[in-house]
Amino acid sequence: MARVELKQITKSFGILKAVHESDVVFEEGSFTTLLGPSGCGKTTILRMVSGLETPTGGDILIGGKRINDVPIHKRNLGLVFQNYALFPHRTIAENIAFGLKYRGVSRADAAQKVTEALDIVRLPGVEDRYPSQLSGGQQQRIAMARAIVIEPDVLLLDEPLSALDANLREDMRVELKAIQHRIGVTSIFVTHDQSEALAMSDKIIVMSDGRVEQVGAPEEVYNNPASVFVANFLGASNIVDVDVKGRGADDVTLDVPHFGAVTLRASRATNLGDASRGKLVMRAEKLHLADGAAPEGTVSTRGVVEAVDYQGQLARYFVRIGETQFQAMNMIDGAPFAEGAEVSVVLNPDDCSVLANEA
Repeated sequence: MARVELKQITKSFGILKAVHESDVVFEEGSFTTLLGPSGCGKTTILRMVSGLETPTGGDILIGGKRINDVPIHKRNLGLVFQNYALFPHRTIAENIAFGLKYRGVSRADAAQKVTEALDIVRLPGVEDRYPSQLSGGQQQRIAMARAIVIEPDVLLLDEPLSALDANLREDMRVELKAIQHRIGVTSIFVTHDQSEALAMSDKIIVMSDGRVEQVGAPEEVYNNPASVFVANFLGASNIVDVDVKGRGADDVTLDVPHFGAVTLRASRATNLGDASRGKLVMRAEKLHLADGAAPEGTVSTRGVVEAVDYQGQLARYFVRIGETQFQAMNMIDGAPFAEGAEVSVVLNPDDCSVLANEA
């Protein structure tokens, strides 16, 4: 295990600056995800840590040692790629042991390490098979076994689940996290899939246009986004402009269009600062539709269901309130609301967060 530090790291490709000056820390033994859309710089950071790209500026430290000029084969890193990168004409044992023969490991010790790695990824007894004889999920586990058999200081995972179908992806993200937990290796995971990031990570680093937008635990980043980009990228959000009407010792009162005065805890408005105007973030799954009056402690307004996106156990509703369309994602109890239905739209202030207006 090793701590990974990026200090004022930058990367440019000609006139394009792919990664702006960034300070990032991947704690020892943690599972940290670089999350963001295509082209945001997350894979470029991973490639710089691996040695596949050279930083334009700044320093990369692993275990406190600067490695900018250390070649990839001397960094003791485990790499897992999207396409598995297994050798089709080598057996599973030969694939897994490939990195060991360059480390002077004897044949007997290599065989033992391969057996142990297969046990860790829960695929014992497949040493003599070939990749084509395994399913996609099994091949991904073999790629993981090959990465961990060398006992790396850091494990790098570049969108390793994106080639799998939806159900298998869900199973494999549980498996990968369990494997990482068992071996305790510092892991850096790259994905554009918010569900993977939220489900697997100890810490999430959200990126946009080569810059770090927010760093925090999954629940912190999701429930208290630091920017409009983060609020929109993680989950479905309704974001409206609000005026600050009052501040107490422990709360903030906002004038929210359609809902009126809404008072929320000061801890939900830490990103607002002293601004007199801001943006209220209402998560779609926290906006509830009802037939009757709003429960105590909540605020509500009336709206009309314009469209229903039925998803089995839940439905995503598009609700018109005045001139604005809101999204609400609710579990279905009985039959879903029909298009054209007039409903109460209920908001719990404790489920909201507020941001300062961005420059």
